[in-house]
Amino acid sequence: MKEQELKLKNVKSFNLKDIFECGQCFRWNENKDSSYTGIVKNNVIKIHQNNNNLIVKSYGEDNIEELFDFYFDMNTDYEKIKIKLSQIDSYMLESIKYGEGIRILNQDLWETIMSFIISANNNIPRIKGIIEKLSRTYGNEIIWNNEKYYSFPTVNQLSKATVEDFRKLGLGFRDIRIYETTKMILEKQIDLEKLHQEKDTNIVREELLKLSGVGPKVADCILLFSTLKRFDVFPIDVWVRRVMNELYIKNTDETKVSKKQILEIAQEKFGNLSGIAQQYLFYWRKNI
Repeated sequence: MKEQELKLKNVKSFNLKDIFECGQCFRWNENKDSSYTGIVKNNVIKIHQNNNNLIVKSYGEDNIEELFDFYFDMNTDYEKIKIKLSQIDSYMLESIKYGEGIRILNQDLWETIMSFIISANNNIPRIKGIIEKLSRTYGNEIIWNNEKYYSFPTVNQLSKATVEDFRKLGLGFRDIRIYETTKMILEKQIDLEKLHQEKDTNIVREELLKLSGVGPKVADCILLFSTLKRFDVFPIDVWVRRVMNELYIKNTDETKVSKKQILEIAQEKFGNLSGIAQQYLFYWRKNI
């Protein structure tokens, strides 16, 4: 474990609040000075932002420069993506202006699967609380600046827990789902490495749907927000249904808007950038 610091100037398409508050991650928290602290694998990372300049401090196992570039998807040209999406219509232009600093993170696949199973019918503070309890109980302790942090537990670490153990941590109906999915991945009924190698998004989605607690929306979130990195998906929740109906479908009864309708419009308008467009629209609509 080592302490490191990285200073970056004139970083484009990068805003801490946009990245960490757009619903894609649950292990980052804002500090009183507007910096954010998070845990990525066995690393604690603290980021200060002043306009387009960043100071990144870390304590952990990995090289901070390599970890930062990969985790924050720094090799993807978001400036180019925003220009392309902005030309679609005025709604996209406005949503991009609102969330111009969003980047889609490369989050660990296993952690993302668990996190979004926990997210089902749940709110952000409670999701974060449950994940923190899981990590504190089964993950590795990291002490930095006299503060205790915990890595997200590995498959092997979490396999030691029973359904009753999960229930005690407040998972509710998700306890059996977390238990079953852990077992399936431990036994390689679903091979996470093979999912990374598969190029067809639909095949990967079908594999994810075999996991306990993973429905279509959760599967699409996993596809978009993890190291699977599939920008062609379009996760649909109540906010996305609402904004797509208000902007494009205009049905007087929002509940009658079908997922098929939404996906057809998303594919037609956004194509292989649907996932990024979804994040701009979701973040904009939820916060205006």
